[in-house]
Amino acid sequence: MTLRIVAVLMLLSQVEAASADQFEPVREQIRRTMAEQNVVSISVAVASGGRIVWEESFGWADKEARVSATVHTPYSLASVSKPVTATGLMVLVERGRVDLDAPVNRYLGEAKLHAWVGEGDAATVRRVANHTSGLAEHRQFFFANEPYAPPSMDETIRRYANLISAPGEQYRYSNLGYGILDAVIARVSGQSYQDFMQREVFAPLGMNHSSVVVAPDAQASQAVRYDETGARIPFYDFDHRGASSVYACVHDLARFAMFHLKDHLQGQRAILSDVSIDTMHRRTSTLSAAESNKGFGVGWGVVDRPDGYHVISHTGGMPGVATAVMAVPDEDIAVAVLSNSGRERGRDPTTAIVDAAMHQLLPRWTKTVPAVSAANNAPVASELQGLWRGSLHTGQAVLPLQLDLRDPAAIRIRVGDQPFTLVEDAHMHDGWLHGAAVGELGTEETRRFPDYKLDLALKLRGSALQGSISAVGNHFSLNHWAELRKE
Repeated sequence: MTLRIVAVLMLLSQVEAASADQFEPVREQIRRTMAEQNVVSISVAVASGGRIVWEESFGWADKEARVSATVHTPYSLASVSKPVTATGLMVLVERGRVDLDAPVNRYLGEAKLHAWVGEGDAATVRRVANHTSGLAEHRQFFFANEPYAPPSMDETIRRYANLISAPGEQYRYSNLGYGILDAVIARVSGQSYQDFMQREVFAPLGMNHSSVVVAPDAQASQAVRYDETGARIPFYDFDHRGASSVYACVHDLARFAMFHLKDHLQGQRAILSDVSIDTMHRRTSTLSAAESNKGFGVGWGVVDRPDGYHVISHTGGMPGVATAVMAVPDEDIAVAVLSNSGRERGRDPTTAIVDAAMHQLLPRWTKTVPAVSAANNAPVASELQGLWRGSLHTGQAVLPLQLDLRDPAAIRIRVGDQPFTLVEDAHMHDGWLHGAAVGELGTEETRRFPDYKLDLALKLRGSALQGSISAVGNHFSLNHWAELRKE
């Protein structure tokens, strides 16, 4: 090795050391977070100007086996899976195989989205991707230590793909939407969703430690999920893989973010044009009138921050998982943070770390304030007072339904031939009646986890009170169409 080469290597080492020292305040934030919140591990990567300027891991990928986390340890991404899935979808859009503004039902099999409200054809691929299709929230976990397996996507669509609001009417976050998009990818490509993502996204982007789900023989290398007490959580899967089932190491996630910053890295093939990337980053929905600076594009949350920065981002959270990726395209900067400890009981292993890292590169950056729903809850509307009768469609049966709104201070609900039960916390929000009650639906899914409540989201449309009654427990949220009319 010549002296010149040695000198260049020493200079690069010094530059990287100086860059790493810049992030010592972030290290301190990570150590403090881990100690105060009982976090098992955190991995972080920061990219600027087309290169990773700092990446480091802290804690255990598997504390029982004493396996340290590294920047190449695959973590469950939870909802950070969504921009990854959307990138795969856009590969098919760019090839002319999928039209973002065509009905998503065009790309599905016999099972279709069911338009109880509005027109089914208005539920386009783009609206599914930006959470305005009318689908409800949905989640369903399947643990390895239980005798249950995820149903086929067709069965999930048949039971739960209910449009409870008209397409385009409102933003409503839906894991099921991204499960449906992974079904679109599979049907259009003729490959499984997992295989397509491996061949068309992970491999060409150089994401060598990324996958959909984790093969049983590779689970030993992943970051094990831990609960708030530090106990190991059994492996789990979903019936909405496109929303929640991608695994990636923090190094790969930083490379993914740099691809979306149009950095055209060595070892990456441009699987999308810059025009397609711009399409993904364009806000086409807003969270609400009160949060018009926040919305969604194709897979990415898009926010114009009060400090003046325009960012694309996504976060993820579920048992034993807290993740975040954020990029500032105008500054060519991205931060990725992964943890195998979740956000249970007020923990947040990612937000303060993203802020601390961004502040080191962008001094004008201000602390992220957690989202708080606008406090515009109101008493139950007077026009709803009365006794309402109708039906609840579970996907397996149609149950008689009664809602007694004659006394707004003591609203009651009756499902099937069960006794009336009190609706707790009944209130109006943006024209929707909300509340929670005890009730039994008797479906296959709810029998898995009998400890759940019924969550109401009903809106008066003409003479009908319509919307969803969802079974909500620790490991599932399953919506069912409800329609009632006043006696």
